[in-house]
Amino acid sequence: MRPLPLIVILLVLNHVAFSGSRIAVALFAIKLGATPLIVGSLMATYALLPALLSVSVGRWIDRDGPNRPMLLGSAGVGLGTLLSFALPGLATLYLTAVLVGLAFMLINVAAYHAVGEMSLPEERPVNFSYVALGFSTSTFVAPMLTGLSIDALGYRAAFLILALFTVLPVTALAAGLLPAHQRHQSPQAKRAGHVFELLRDAPLRRLFIAMAILTVAWDIYNFAIPVYGSQIGLSASQIGIVMGAFAAATFVVRLAMPFIAQRLQPWPLLAGSLLTAGLAYVAMPFTRSVGMLMLLTFVLGLGLGGPQPMVLTLLHQAAPAGRAAEALGLRTTLINTSQTVMPLAFGALGAALGVTPLFWGMAGAMLLGSLYARRSPG
Repeated sequence: MRPLPLIVILLVLNHVAFSGSRIAVALFAIKLGATPLIVGSLMATYALLPALLSVSVGRWIDRDGPNRPMLLGSAGVGLGTLLSFALPGLATLYLTAVLVGLAFMLINVAAYHAVGEMSLPEERPVNFSYVALGFSTSTFVAPMLTGLSIDALGYRAAFLILALFTVLPVTALAAGLLPAHQRHQSPQAKRAGHVFELLRDAPLRRLFIAMAILTVAWDIYNFAIPVYGSQIGLSASQIGIVMGAFAAATFVVRLAMPFIAQRLQPWPLLAGSLLTAGLAYVAMPFTRSVGMLMLLTFVLGLGLGGPQPMVLTLLHQAAPAGRAAEALGLRTTLINTSQTVMPLAFGALGAALGVTPLFWGMAGAMLLGSLYARRSPG
């Protein structure tokens, strides 16, 4: 099998387990009587170690290649989900969040780097679109699979089913089905220096800020929809269907992205995406029906799902030679730092004031981000 399709398949399987675990952890915590603040702390725990270690992991991948990190990450996601199957309880949910969050960070940085390195510059937008389509597929499957598994079989069985999705990735990577890493040491490679030197580059800095806003918005969606759905009386299956509409929208917009990218410059595309998603968040608290929530999450998915292939292409192209994975690691660090802080802050806000300020706070951040993107060069 060619490397790109194999990487996409392995990502899809691992991401089903990762995304499904986030939903199952949040819903199981609510079932156990957890407050929005506790649920927020669980979601933040997914991002804590990635925020601290992503840059080091990126440097490791720049040096030794993506194969071993992807293998360790796949094994870690499987083990993390199995923990909550074997020892269900609130304390175990925190262990699951720590291990699965760290393990999927290894997979994510390694896979993006591998795709960027194996692609010619003109191929990257299309190849990253294939990766994004893979993520859309898993984002569509994970919530519905998790919700249906919980309703039909219970929480423990749901965690076991999610763990099974990592068996094939672990087997394939342990068997060496991905080609061995080839070192491409360039005379222009810049491996020395402090990581935050990357932020001195204005285009990279703008990309980091825009991607952080988009990804935090995605993470807040993963946290807020299960909480809001539970508060208005939706079942786990209904919440899964609502979240599946979001995934369907990301698939649709990413399928069209190669055509959209030919007609829109990156920064206007980012500005429009931020505006679309921000308006969906503004409207979210005004509905309590499954159908309207599906419509709003579909619009949200259009806004959040579109920009990823283009901004990843720009990031890979703008990074200094020999530091592409490190730049991806810094992106992950900035994103996960926000993901660690934001769910805690919004969880506390939700516990004190309800979920509406959570949606509107994220909407405000996205609308400001849209204004910022419009002022950036196209």
